[in-house]
Amino acid sequence: MQHGSDPPAGASPAPATDPESRVPAPWTLPGPEVASLLGTDAHSGLTHRAVEERRSEYGLNRLAGKPAVPAWRKILALLSDRLILVLLAAAVLSAVVSGELETPIVILAVVILNTTLNYVQERRAENSLEALRKTDVGTTRVRRDGTAATVPREDLVPGDIVLLEAGDSVPADGRLLEAVRLQAAEAALTGESQPVNKDAQATPDADAPLGDRHSMLYMGTDISRGRALMVVTGTGMATQMGHIAHMLGSTPDEKTTLQRSIDQLAALLTWIALAVVALVFLLGLLRGEDLSTLLLTSVSLAVATIPEGLTAVVAFTLAMGASRLAARGAIIKQLSAVETLGGTSQICTDKTGTLTLNEMTARRILGPAGPTFRVTGTGYGVDGKILSPDGDQVPALTEAYLAMALCNDASVTDGILSGDPTEGALVVLAEKGGIDPMGARATHPRVAEIPFDSAYKYMATFNTSRNEPGTVHCNVKGAPGVVLEMCSHAAVAGGVEPLDTGWRERLAEEVAAMAGSGLRTMAVAGRWLDDPVPEDPAGLKETATNLVLYAVVGIMDPPRPEAREAIERAHGAGISVHMITGDHLVTASAIAEDLGIRGSAVSGADLDGLSQDELEARAPQYGVLARVSPEHKLRVVEALQADGSVVAMTGDGVNDAPALKRADIGIAMGITGTDVSKGAARMILTDDNFATIVDAVEEGRGIYANILKFVRFQLTTAWGFVLMFLAAATFGFAGGAPFTAIQILWVNIIMDGPPALALGVDRTDPSVMRQPPRKPREPLLTGQRLVGLLVSGIVMAAGTCWVGLASPSIFPGSEAPGEDFATTMAFTTFVFYQVFNLLNVRSETSSVFSLQTFTNRSIWLALGAVVVLQILVVQVGVLENLFDTSPLTADQWLLCIGTAASIIVVSEISKAAAAIRRRRATRETAGNP
Repeated sequence: MQHGSDPPAGASPAPATDPESRVPAPWTLPGPEVASLLGTDAHSGLTHRAVEERRSEYGLNRLAGKPAVPAWRKILALLSDRLILVLLAAAVLSAVVSGELETPIVILAVVILNTTLNYVQERRAENSLEALRKTDVGTTRVRRDGTAATVPREDLVPGDIVLLEAGDSVPADGRLLEAVRLQAAEAALTGESQPVNKDAQATPDADAPLGDRHSMLYMGTDISRGRALMVVTGTGMATQMGHIAHMLGSTPDEKTTLQRSIDQLAALLTWIALAVVALVFLLGLLRGEDLSTLLLTSVSLAVATIPEGLTAVVAFTLAMGASRLAARGAIIKQLSAVETLGGTSQICTDKTGTLTLNEMTARRILGPAGPTFRVTGTGYGVDGKILSPDGDQVPALTEAYLAMALCNDASVTDGILSGDPTEGALVVLAEKGGIDPMGARATHPRVAEIPFDSAYKYMATFNTSRNEPGTVHCNVKGAPGVVLEMCSHAAVAGGVEPLDTGWRERLAEEVAAMAGSGLRTMAVAGRWLDDPVPEDPAGLKETATNLVLYAVVGIMDPPRPEAREAIERAHGAGISVHMITGDHLVTASAIAEDLGIRGSAVSGADLDGLSQDELEARAPQYGVLARVSPEHKLRVVEALQADGSVVAMTGDGVNDAPALKRADIGIAMGITGTDVSKGAARMILTDDNFATIVDAVEEGRGIYANILKFVRFQLTTAWGFVLMFLAAATFGFAGGAPFTAIQILWVNIIMDGPPALALGVDRTDPSVMRQPPRKPREPLLTGQRLVGLLVSGIVMAAGTCWVGLASPSIFPGSEAPGEDFATTMAFTTFVFYQVFNLLNVRSETSSVFSLQTFTNRSIWLALGAVVVLQILVVQVGVLENLFDTSPLTADQWLLCIGTAASIIVVSEISKAAAAIRRRRATRETAGNP
């Protein structure tokens, strides 16, 4: 057992002794003896006081996490990045060559700014992910102070009595006290692929291998069948899982596919930048330029074109995106799931609780002699009415409502159901019909019953009446086909009438019509007994005959109000939705039609007749898959993935785990999901709502788009720099260097500073859900995007060079003629190119003149700061000397700004042309050229 106080920073202290030191080899001892040695009782559990004392002694039930890294180590790691080392070398080289400190100081300022921003981003990302981990704290059922309670797993202590059932994850090591048909999946510990049988019998061998200790359960394994009662023998690092974790130590965090791609891109760009710098340096030498000035310019150009902030911003954007997803009800367990979400093209979803409310509701009630009445209201609230189709008064179906209340084990209090959902629907219907269910049960005590069984498909109760002592009434509910065979009469206004063949056929047609509309049907019947209630089950069944049919009820689990809109949004985004359910085909099809799910319907039996190749060809066309098994789910996921589709799959049960793991995005239900399903999933819905999945896809697309915006912004600027300096070095204008070294570094701060970072938290463009999913293997920079980057870079370079070359002749009477003036004009123009380009890259489709441009306050604040600082750099004397600038007049500022605005004109023309191509493609697809 472990000792010590609660661990800091989310980690448990290491165990002072072996896991079973307090109770050596607990599998060799009888269960009650183990409980006694741990000072607990199987029936009452620990007291709350004992729990607090033991928690102080043993700590929280957590595996030790990575030790907290000191801030100085994180900063040192950031400074040791190869790109930062290049910058530091550049600063040293600049100081040695030039003998001046201005440029080295600015380079160091760039390094400090970049390191500070990266450190802050890293801390924010870590805090966001830690907050997500805390929201995913599991719970378990324990027995304390004689009552069952649900507590966080981390609150468990040695001696706790834990109650487990199929689907639960074992929260700590423990000795079984009771085991009913128990099996546990222990592959995580033993590698055994099949679940192993467990029992409460002691294993005599103290050296028995882990897999042979059948009376023990271990943290991190899963209950695959049965139920169990165990006493906790080890928690936290004093468990077998903790022992393994201690041996393995911490493992490095896995980078996502996108992060690896960005790392590769950054490395490639670094080599390209260094090659360009070398070329510029070589051309300068050939022209006979001053070596020190040439080295200084080359170093500064390297600083500006090397994308040192790219990888950090991507990691930050992914982590902050995961935090935003959690706020919308989707907890991301792996950062890679954030980027995968944006490419989702197929969503396979459960029906019950995800597309529907999981609240069975009576929608129709058919009196044997009358029309079908409509029932309003939703769920387990009693707000609602029973309405006639023609507006006539609804007859009093008192006997039917009373039977619904009495032949029922469910209860509903303030809209909260306790019991079976279908029975809950009947309780609510009875109350809408004017019956007080709890009051009726009090005045009509149950004296006998026939419990529901799938073999005979009905339930019967026998109730006396306190108002009429000595009388007994039999109440029955069940499948209409079965209950009709038990009935000889039907209730009509003023009495009963025999059920003849014609009447039975008409009722069968009505029931079939209800079922065809997606309703689950339930018949209610009963009669007064003339003889005493039999005591044996066979006698009770014989008594439940010659009944009077009171009503047939149509029940459904109503769709979530927001589900239809969410499905429409998914379809509009090019995402196919497939309802996969264990419900009947007719019921599922009716729900799907109501929700607007497209595609044909198929049953699990039909899938069994298809080969995998046939299923791969047909699966995309299926909208409804009913009466399916977990094996069918797995086959469907694999079939949809065959053409490269990115598949999201929801699940909540133990058997859903294989399909959840196989899917690109496994989505577990946070409310109804088992621990096993949550462990297999990459995302957990806190509200079990389909609409949250679509919201998460939208957020995932937005996150990917933000990363792309930042990449486009950085690369456009870097490409503009490269072309400008190559042109100047090749043709020899501006002394081969359009900007001074310190001006280059200033632009670099804009590239990596707050304006660029603001793109990472940009709001999601609503248009992303009107576009098809990106292709799974589509590169970040497609051919079309590369062309756009090249064009933008050419525009920037050409406009800047033109201003630098033409401004002395345009303003011959300037107060600051000469090289400083031309350089200042070019420098200011290039800075404003960044301002306008930042607005351009926010959307690949929307115009910069749309309202979306004004949605990100952070970007406008950052751009405002850049403009103000640029004015100060140019107009304030002290900064003029530092940045080698000269003051500009209003018309000169207007020329710089007007020239830089050309990037908007080029971008708007490109977006308009792309829109025309998309409309033409849409018309051709629709067959209207």
